[in-house]
This record gives sequence, structure tokens and C-alpha cells, in this order.
Amino acid sequence: MDKNIRYIFTIGSIIIGSSLTFYGCQKSANSTSLPPSVSTVADEEFGQYWYTGKAEVSSYKLKQSRYGEIHEGDAVLIFVTEPFSNSKQVKLDYPDKAGSDNVSVMKLNYTKKFNTGIYPYSMMLSSFTPIDTYHHTKTLKVTTSVQEWCGHVFTQMNLNKDEYKVNAYSYFEQEGDNTFTMKHAFMEDEIFNRIRIDYKTLPTGEFQMIPGLFYTRLTHKELEVQNVSAELSENDDTFRYLVKFKESKRTLNITFQKAFPYQILRWEDTYNGAGGKTLTTSAELNKSLYTPYWAKNSKVDIHLRDSLDLRF
Repeated sequence: MDKNIRYIFTIGSIIIGSSLTFYGCQKSANSTSLPPSVSTVADEEFGQYWYTGKAEVSSYKLKQSRYGEIHEGDAVLIFVTEPFSNSKQVKLDYPDKAGSDNVSVMKLNYTKKFNTGIYPYSMMLSSFTPIDTYHHTKTLKVTTSVQEWCGHVFTQMNLNKDEYKVNAYSYFEQEGDNTFTMKHAFMEDEIFNRIRIDYKTLPTGEFQMIPGLFYTRLTHKELEVQNVSAELSENDDTFRYLVKFKESKRTLNITFQKAFPYQILRWEDTYNGAGGKTLTTSAELNKSLYTPYWAKNSKVDIHLRDSLDLRF
């Protein structure tokens, strides 16, 4: 999609986002009206899917590499648009009063649950990427937390001009509590958002990337910019985005629909784990719901978990 057209649409989407996602995880909305500035089929599709007061919730059958073995589990990707404060980098309570500080973002909440022997892992990552990728070229914020019976850890990255401020907290002595900055680079943890907003913004060729927080957490790797190469290829009805990390000899392979809304179908992440053993973490799309999940919080809604076929 032409970037200028995307910007025109974004102006309208902010208006819609202010009214439809104002309550976010509190209240749903039913309006499907689009601003007059929407002039292309692609933009109309985008607005009618992402600005109707609903989220896309998809479950995946997970096979997670950990401790030199593959463990079965569940992964969930939740995509929803929200009004976001560019300065505070939090969801806006009153977006209609925020003026230019109101940035419409694609929010991804990405969870993993799996067991390793007797004890469970629960992981969650949130990523906030502006819809207007022309005027806001960088992802604003990424957070991740991991809970397991040994303890829990948390990392938050906030954009500050051309660098990220990182706050990391861990129960491991060598990692401990740490605050530092790192130069901006394209983030692994924004790839899924970029696919859903506009896959044409995915970088290809050789460039630098900040590896994903799930990966650095599970491998206890230092968070630092890495050199990568990436390519986007297509088959009959899918695209594949393949990233190769040169220093770590790691590959990330993501397959998504060629047609809008570009749903993510599967991914494979291959790297050296415990004892130098190379294993592949993979996830395959299982079930999807298009729903205001935040309003589905009563006992009568529990059957929706069965609709997602969640096992963990």
C-alpha cells in the first residue's frame, strides 16, 4: 500500500480508534463506519477489520525448545488496535483529549504456556507498533514477563528518540536488576505487528535487528543488536519471512496469509539450546476468534476457551 494513502487512512483510523478502542479491555463497540478519507479497497478492509471494537484472538499448537527437549504447549496471539500515548507510552484513558499525543497502535499480546517436567512456564510479550508507519517508523514499546517455579523476570523497552531505554529485572544474580540504553534497530518483537499492519514494511536484505525478548530470556543471552539477513518469498497463497541471525546461527521462519488480514499461520525458530543442541521451537495455527474478549469475562463465556482449544 502507498505510504501516503496509509497516512490518510491513519488520520481517519485515529478518529475511529478514539471512539471504538477508548475502553479497550473494558467495553466493546459495534460501529463499523469509516471516515470519508478512506478511498481504497485495501484501506476499507483494514478499517472494517481492525476498527470495529473487536480483537483477533488465535491459538497455536506450540512445540517449545527448553532444556534440550521439545515440550508441547499453547501459544496465543492477540491483536487489537488501541489509542496510545506517544509521550507516556501507555494506553490513553481519554484519547479524544490527547491531541497529537494520541498515536493509534497495533498491540500484540503474545503468550506461551508449557510444562517442563513438574513445573510450568507462563510467558507473555506485549508489543506496540504505530499504524502510521510513515510518520512513526519505530515501535514504541515492548515488554515481556516470564513466570516459572524458580522465579519470575520482567523486561521493558521504551523508545526515546533514536534509542531504547531498557529496564530488566531478574532473580538470577548475573542478570539482576539492570537499566541501560541501546541504539534503535528493527525489533524481532515487532515483526508480527508489521505483518498485520503492512507486510511491505518488513525489511529485507542485510541489516541489524534486536533479537526477541522471549529468545534472549530462554537462552540467557545478552540483549544486543545483531547482524541479520532476511528475505520475503511467496507461494500460491502464503508469504514466508525468513530471518537469519549471523552471530547466533539462528533462523526464524514465519508463514502468513497472502490475502488480507495476513493472518500468521505458523512459525519456526531454530537455534542452539542447552548443551549446544540445535532444536526448533514451532507453532501452528489452531483456532481463531474475532471478539471483544475483554467483555467475555463471565462464567457463561468460559466455553470460548474450548472454542480456542486451549490445553494449558
